[in-house]
Amino acid sequence: LQMLEQQVVGGEQAKNKDLKEKHKRRKKYADERRLQLVAALQQCNEDSSNWVLLNVYDSIQEEVRAKSKLLEKMQEKLQAAETEIKDLQSEFELEKIDYLSTIRRLERDLMLFQQLLDRVQSLIRRDCNYSNLEKIKRESVWDEETGCWKIPELVIQKTHLP
Repeated sequence: LQMLEQQVVGGEQAKNKDLKEKHKRRKKYADERRLQLVAALQQCNEDSSNWVLLNVYDSIQEEVRAKSKLLEKMQEKLQAAETEIKDLQSEFELEKIDYLSTIRRLERDLMLFQQLLDRVQSLIRRDCNYSNLEKIKRESVWDEETGCWKIPELVIQKTHLP
């Protein structure tokens, strides 16, 4: 009787080891998934547990009310998120406008200083090391600590004729 029972239980595939392994894997996966859901539900607080609607309702009206409340909460969150996005975009726009105006002002200042240098360079004495602006640019070093350029000292080279 037991031999007959073992052959009959599971039908034609009772001795199929691949099928048994497949059933074991499915059962193991289902158990793991169930444990994950239980853990997730335990971690959720009252507000976030509304995301997972595992409630049993006595009537359709009660279910409609519960889902309407959830919908209202989600719409409020969506509205808050949209407002936050608009605020961030406007703040970004203001910063962008400020940066662009700063860049334009600095470009104008740079052009002014470049024109001043071009005009004044012809007035600098030839025996001075400042007569060659390219050489001064090469010898100048940016100091990170003080936040300014270290420019070579002014030297006047006097030539003595024999």
